[in-house]
Amino acid sequence: MKGSNSILIKNGTVATLGEKNQILEDFDLLIENGEIKKIAKKISVGEPGCGVKVISARNKLVLPGFINAHTHYYSSFACGFNKAASSANFLEVLENLWWRLDKELLLEDCYYSALVANIDAIKKGTTTLIDHHASPNAITGSLKKISEAVLFAGVRASLCYEVSDRDGKKIKDTGIEENLNFIKALQARPNPMLSAIFGLHASFTLSDETLSMVAKKNEADKVGFHIHCAEDMADQKNCVDKHKKRVVERLASHGILGSKTILAHGVFLEEEELDLIAKSQSAVVHNPQSNMNNAVGVANILKMRERGILVGLGTDAMTTNMLEELRSAIWVQRLQQKNPSSAFSECCDLLVKNNRKIAQRYWPALSSNSFELKKGAPADVIIVDYNPATLLNADNFYGHLVFGAAQATVDTTIVSGKILMQDKKLSGLDEEQIKEEARRVSSLLWERV
Repeated sequence: MKGSNSILIKNGTVATLGEKNQILEDFDLLIENGEIKKIAKKISVGEPGCGVKVISARNKLVLPGFINAHTHYYSSFACGFNKAASSANFLEVLENLWWRLDKELLLEDCYYSALVANIDAIKKGTTTLIDHHASPNAITGSLKKISEAVLFAGVRASLCYEVSDRDGKKIKDTGIEENLNFIKALQARPNPMLSAIFGLHASFTLSDETLSMVAKKNEADKVGFHIHCAEDMADQKNCVDKHKKRVVERLASHGILGSKTILAHGVFLEEEELDLIAKSQSAVVHNPQSNMNNAVGVANILKMRERGILVGLGTDAMTTNMLEELRSAIWVQRLQQKNPSSAFSECCDLLVKNNRKIAQRYWPALSSNSFELKKGAPADVIIVDYNPATLLNADNFYGHLVFGAAQATVDTTIVSGKILMQDKKLSGLDEEQIKEEARRVSSLLWERV
């Protein structure tokens, strides 16, 4: 048995997830050198003091870490901000709040907003995040700063900078350069904790010239694009009025779609657009709480599923708690469908199965078993303080996940074999000091806004 790089989780109820979820009662899980070495009953660690870290998971649920397929780290500095005027529609939300806030972000804000978001993610058992960043007056070096916060916190993250024409040519060009520089830096020095996508804001803030340019510049790297798509009807109206095409048709015509592209939201999509998405193998990421909060509508994920579209679950930074987001996804689909029996397993699949498939697209160098509990997989493991009073098995696991575990607390979070939290206490992060510094930095940001 190895020493300090080994962790043995004992006597837990292990839910492997993945395509074939197994519920293994009173099982042990052995981690060595950042990977899952073995899952079995009564794994021996040898003599006491051999250097193996033993964690009891008795009466607890052991799961793979959750994945957030669309978020905005910088939004963590908007919590409590009350200077924004009331907004009557989605465009006013952007103009009154987000486009005012992002223009005032400095590199220090980028770092600390990402760090506090990652701390919250660790507490909620979210170990992998796909971020979409904007800081128009602090672009150069922003992705490096955010990546430093990711590595310091210890989670996995895929990063991009949102290119937009809304702030002029110079800022647009700088955004393109920031994406390319970060992509090339990771290609030169790969890091299994980081991934890069090419960020775009949305069709209604991107010219034809810019879309063609980024498609050409990304052609060699082929990392895919991360873009907001038909989040509000205003995006479609702008596209039809200015370009005589619907949003997905326009993106397809410029070569933006593809198997590594994420289309965030997809609330207003017609049949022909769904066909284009399915054919291109692009992924759609559903963000129900954000869509409700902005009063834009509800994405028809059931229709997308019927078309064979890969649909994942994100939070758009409304939360880092993926089970909270999952519950919202189920409730809003049932309300929209007026059917109390609809969308249950379909919504659970977004988080449990589909987010894993999306993440694997951006971490192809990891094991094919990544993001599930299986021998050889990277050890991204959480332990949830959940001991149900009713039978738990593979057939009713989703019911326990939504109606039971979602109300429980995460006890332990491990990423790549490193303990980030145990017994609900962060390891290696001085949360009090970080929060104190974040309050200082965010207060200055609010003054500038």
